[in-house]
Amino acid sequence: MSKSFQHLIDLNDYPIPWWNKIIKLGHDIKNNPHKYSDVCKGKIMATLFYEPSTRTQMSFQTAMIRLGGNIIGFDNPTSSSVFKGESLKDTTKVISSYSDVLVIRHPSEGAAKAASLTSDCPVINAGDGGHLHPTQTLTDLLTLVEEKGRLHNLVVGLCGDLKNGRTVHSLCKALSCYPNNQFVLISTEDLKLPAYVKDVLTVNNCKFTEVLSLDEAISELDVLYMTRIQKERFPSIEEYLAEKNTYILDRKKMLNAPRDMIVLHPLPRVEEITVEVDDDERALYFKQAEYGVYIRMALIDTILKSKKGLQNLVGQTYLGVSCSNQRCITNSEHYLPKSFSGIGDIVECEYCDERVLLK
Repeated sequence: MSKSFQHLIDLNDYPIPWWNKIIKLGHDIKNNPHKYSDVCKGKIMATLFYEPSTRTQMSFQTAMIRLGGNIIGFDNPTSSSVFKGESLKDTTKVISSYSDVLVIRHPSEGAAKAASLTSDCPVINAGDGGHLHPTQTLTDLLTLVEEKGRLHNLVVGLCGDLKNGRTVHSLCKALSCYPNNQFVLISTEDLKLPAYVKDVLTVNNCKFTEVLSLDEAISELDVLYMTRIQKERFPSIEEYLAEKNTYILDRKKMLNAPRDMIVLHPLPRVEEITVEVDDDERALYFKQAEYGVYIRMALIDTILKSKKGLQNLVGQTYLGVSCSNQRCITNSEHYLPKSFSGIGDIVECEYCDERVLLK
C-alpha cells in the first residue's frame, strides 16, 4: 500500500468546511492571481488521461502553470506503455515517483481510488467512468457562489443523462449537504439517477422529483444543469440514438425560464443546447469553465501543502464476492483487493459504490 496522502477521490470524503475553504481560496485566486504565481515553484504535476478531455485536462495544466509549477503526463494512453498492456498499478507507481501530485481520468469506475492505493504522491480524481467528478463539482460550487451568491435554498434542475453523468452524481451529493436545496431530476426512464445517489438525497432530507419534461420543469428552477447524452457510456449505438435528442435547450424554452435562473453545463455539449442560447445572459457554461482554473489552482495548492493523510481502504473483503458492476476497475485490474463497506446482506463496492448482495 502507498504512503498516506491527502487524495481527492470523492468530495464527500471531506467535511463541508474543507469544501468551503477550497471555494474561498478559489475566490481569492480569481481576484488576486498575482499572489499565487509561484506557490508551486519546483513542483511537478502528472496528468494521466486515459479518456479524452479538453477542459479538465487543460484547466489542470493551466492551473499548475499559473501556480509556477511544471507538468508531465499523457493525454492518449496509446502513446504510453498502457498500449503495451501495463497495469494501472505499474503506471501509477512509476509516474508518481516522478511527480508531486497525480491527476487521473479513466473510463473504469473506481480507477482513481485504485490509483491511490499504490501512488507515491497525492492523487486527484479527474473523472472515473460514469462514477464521480469531484473537481467539476468544486468548479460548480464556486460558480454558484460567484453567480448566485449561495449554496443553499436552491431549486436545481438536472437534465439529460443522469444515469451515467458523473458530474451530476457528484453535484447532487455535494449540494445535498447544504440546507434547503431541492432537485428536479429531468430524464427518460432509462437514464434516471442511480439509486445510491437518490439515497444520499433522502438521507440528507432533500426533496427531489423525477420528471420527463424539461418544458414543464424549467419555470420553477434557480439553476438548470444540462448534460449531454454520453455516447461512450452506451453498450450499443442503437441505444444511444434512441436517447440522443430527447432534451434540447433552445431560445423558446428559455422564454419560460425565470429571469434569474442560470444555465450550467460541464461541457462538452453536442446538441443539447442550441448555439442561440449562448447569447442569453443566463447562459454561464463558458464562464463556469473559466472558474474551473481558479478552483483547481486552489485544490492543487491545498493538496500539496497538506500533511494530513487519508486511509486508502476501510472496508472488508468477502471470499468469492466480486463487484457486479462490469465497468468497475476491480473487474479489469484483478490484483486489486475487492473491498466492500456496509453492514448486512447488501454492501457497496468501495471503489465504485455499486451495491452487491452477499447472499
